[in-house]
Amino acid sequence: MSARGQASAGELLELVRSGRAVTRGALQQATGLSRATVGQRLDRLFRAGWLREGAGGPVESPLGGRPSITLEFDDAHAVVLAADLETRHARAAVLSLTGEILAEHTGTLVIEDGPDVVLGELGRWFAELLEKTGRRAGEVGGIGLAVPGPVDSGTGRVVQPPIMPGWDGYDITGRLARAFTEATGAAPVPVLVDNDANLMAYGEQRTGFPGCSAFVLVKVSTGIGAGVVVDGSIYRGIDGGAGDIGHIRVPAGADALCRCGSYGCLAAVASGGAVARRLAEAGVPAASGSDVRDVLASGHPGAAALAREAGRQVGDVLATVVTLLNPGVLMIAGDLAGTPFLTGVRELLYQRALPRSTAHLNVVTSRLGDRAGLVGAGALVVEHLYAPSRVEERLLALGM
Repeated sequence: MSARGQASAGELLELVRSGRAVTRGALQQATGLSRATVGQRLDRLFRAGWLREGAGGPVESPLGGRPSITLEFDDAHAVVLAADLETRHARAAVLSLTGEILAEHTGTLVIEDGPDVVLGELGRWFAELLEKTGRRAGEVGGIGLAVPGPVDSGTGRVVQPPIMPGWDGYDITGRLARAFTEATGAAPVPVLVDNDANLMAYGEQRTGFPGCSAFVLVKVSTGIGAGVVVDGSIYRGIDGGAGDIGHIRVPAGADALCRCGSYGCLAAVASGGAVARRLAEAGVPAASGSDVRDVLASGHPGAAALAREAGRQVGDVLATVVTLLNPGVLMIAGDLAGTPFLTGVRELLYQRALPRSTAHLNVVTSRLGDRAGLVGAGALVVEHLYAPSRVEERLLALGM
């Protein structure tokens, strides 16, 4: 926050959104601003439609005097769009500013068809979803996109993604913004792109474990990736490569060729894609992580044994991750996140990690399921739109 007595309108909005100060008096006390200055800055937020008086009635003022009217973030003034790409299908949704999914669509969308085709189709899905909810395209504040590859957060471009041929360095944000405009006729909106495991971790931590200061999610689907949330923020590393544990070398994979071109990667022996190949070799039709999930759901004993062994391989690597990060929650998500895989993870994790590293560790499976990426992508957009510095820019653009 700015120095006391200099808080901006954006910082006042942040105080209200977080619940740290929800009356004019509390805002004065938190910021050191005068009553008149607080009133002027709040007026800008009211005129923009981002703030409203609360329905809870007056509360006691921290400065004494008459009870104060509570203030609330007006979450009805806009919506955000989100999409989560897998290798062979995708999900898209319209979300409220508080993360409620208002409309959702799941369909086949093959990532190997390339970014132009895939992102163009997403634009059409978004237009149909907005029509379904009755919301206008002009009410969309921004778009969040989860992709199964490493992303440079500064540019929004994927960097050498092993399972996204044709996407390396592509201008995803520009193409998706154009696709949205072409499908709806609305002006372009901000587009934010991040790795799917990052956004799943962000969504799960915010909704289910907000008090956890070190949270790790491991997604095991066609590939393997991890998302790390530290003190409420996604940890991405220097250029978006943090969490790419699928390409750690493991002894069991010495002769296994990974889709990245190297031998011995964890993903080559323990991903949904690797399990699918073993099932196919045994005569069971499977080509992806989602196929493995279906086979596991049917109760196939061979699939369960393969999933458990894959879990052991991942658990061996996670022993190092847990020792390094000492998280409070380790969440297993994705197509293989069932009992056989989780059993295998626990077997090796607790065997290999130091007892001190796991003494307060909670190992769980996904709470949001298939919607985790959507919720995380939506939250990423909302936090971008209403960050204090961005609020000031938007208010000035609105002439306020």
